[in-house]
Amino acid sequence: MPKLDLDTIPQTNATGYPPPFDAPVQGRWYRRLAPPAGLTHFGASHVTLAPGGWSSQRHWHADEDELLVMLSGEAVLVENGGETLLRAGDVATFAAGVEDGHHLQNRSDTACVFVAIGAGPRLQGGEYSDIDMRFLPGRYERKDGTPYPTERLP
Repeated sequence: MPKLDLDTIPQTNATGYPPPFDAPVQGRWYRRLAPPAGLTHFGASHVTLAPGGWSSQRHWHADEDELLVMLSGEAVLVENGGETLLRAGDVATFAAGVEDGHHLQNRSDTACVFVAIGAGPRLQGGEYSDIDMRFLPGRYERKDGTPYPTERLP
């Protein structure tokens, strides 16, 4: 059946970010939607951001397109060029290879919910705009190539 029962999909706030970069995302709870649906050509996550939570560190992907649909509540999209308030029904897109770091911050007093979708080969990774870290398949490293002692979650 194509309809997913979200209550049957485990929700987690796990992150592979090394300290101290993990702290801002502790209020991010997500469910991976593609695996239980049998989808293999793109990833999708149903995400709840608690007040004060960040969706990620500000980042960009070399070879993965991203699309975000805000379902409820509101959050601030932070990019190189500034900030944009996203509310339920808003859609944001991020093209692969555009070096414009982005993330969401929930600055409201209620949780917000969105779906994030990504598609592309995911072989080249990307970078974090505000911190000394980049990501590659399975790992994080400093921008000089020195590895962080943590594994990147799939």
